[in-house]
Amino acid sequence: MESHSYDVTVLGAGPGGYVAAIGAAQLGKRVAIVEKERLGGVCLNWGCIPTKALLKTAEHYEFLKNSSDWGFDIGAVEVRWERVVEKSRLAAERLSNGINFLMKKNKIDVIYGTGRFLSPNRLAVDDPARGTVELQTTYSIIATGAHPATIPGVELDGERIITSKEAMVLPEIPRSMTIIGAGAVGLEFAYFYSVFGCAVTLLEYFPRILPGADPDVCEALTRAFKRRGIAIHTSSKVESVVREGKKVMTTFEKKGASQKEGQEFCLDSDVTLVAVGVAGNVDGVGLEDIHVRAEKSFIPVDGNCQTTVAGVYAIGDVSGPPALAHAASAQGLQVVRDIAGEHPEPIDSSNVPACIYCSPQVASVGMTEPEALEAGREVQVGRFPFTANGKAVAVGETTGFVKIVGDRTSGEILGAHILGPEATELIGELVLARTAELTVHDVHHAIHAHPTLSESVMEAAADWDEQDVGG
Repeated sequence: MESHSYDVTVLGAGPGGYVAAIGAAQLGKRVAIVEKERLGGVCLNWGCIPTKALLKTAEHYEFLKNSSDWGFDIGAVEVRWERVVEKSRLAAERLSNGINFLMKKNKIDVIYGTGRFLSPNRLAVDDPARGTVELQTTYSIIATGAHPATIPGVELDGERIITSKEAMVLPEIPRSMTIIGAGAVGLEFAYFYSVFGCAVTLLEYFPRILPGADPDVCEALTRAFKRRGIAIHTSSKVESVVREGKKVMTTFEKKGASQKEGQEFCLDSDVTLVAVGVAGNVDGVGLEDIHVRAEKSFIPVDGNCQTTVAGVYAIGDVSGPPALAHAASAQGLQVVRDIAGEHPEPIDSSNVPACIYCSPQVASVGMTEPEALEAGREVQVGRFPFTANGKAVAVGETTGFVKIVGDRTSGEILGAHILGPEATELIGELVLARTAELTVHDVHHAIHAHPTLSESVMEAAADWDEQDVGG
């Protein structure tokens, strides 16, 4: 059996794994990374990157359809669906090739195949081209990611009953689509397909779309989606999803106002997309052979992402929420620093931003207003609508607002929530402010360029700052 020795071995080449591998290599470690498919993982190949290419295409199409508002007489716009899909795939391929270059530049050995632990310091990789390869390693980083979860009893067929992966490469635009789950994935695809004329229905188990988000954002986003013609059913429990020829019958129970008795409904659609979250990729890794336990498909870790076995770490989606690429990358660097003996401070999970790239965009960090109140904080809120922002008016995107939740006494920024144009870019300022322990007052008095959307952040801080602190 072919055998090699490494200081660090990484299982999985997603945004956590490849960042950790590069970080370790730059510290002079001999590094191997094991990947069963393509470098970049789900995020780059079937998630973050290609979906953003699709969503940008939707934005362009919306502009073209409404171009007369801007003084252009274009007429009917023909959609070449195969090119829409191809554009997103090219974006993913380009970045995957870029990561391959970085692996070579940093002298990281890439081993393609499925890796599993034989012991905490030994792994076997089943490489289709080379057979089984044994790796001796001092440290291991499990970065195997996650896969779309489903509902018990619902059988995915990859054609009519699908996950987000298939939703990115459908051969044609469906006339109708039922989406189960109104979280980030469900909302992005609801927006995307509705723009191209698909009749979209969103089903959400909880009382609001985007469960866990600030209630003001949820309510405003619900109104915006309904204006798009997207049907929304909350407090709805899916009972069954059955394919009947070229149709899918989705049966669900919608709870009444009493939240006790419900009424059953059945939706008839071309496609049903199941978007109910993710489950960690823990099967087949050999965790049981090294006595690393998984809880509900995720691997528990400490503040430095180390499992219960010394020298074995887990990062990214496989280590549990938040299932976000930037969180995985931060964890990868955290592990490298721990291996280097730097004793880093644990990552502040409360300061990891969450972003959704539908239109209007959604971005948040920290506590929601109800969470801050429940935590016993003296809450004061500052708001500013994009309808009053000059840049937003000029570019014709005025839906939404900036909301800052602050501590009335100290001025600490407890949380920030943005719905509207470029929200996913604007949230960075408030993440930085929280990281630097700036107050709402500091954000208010930082001079922002005019005209910019970022002035809405300053104005929300000003609204907070100018309230009567004494109550």
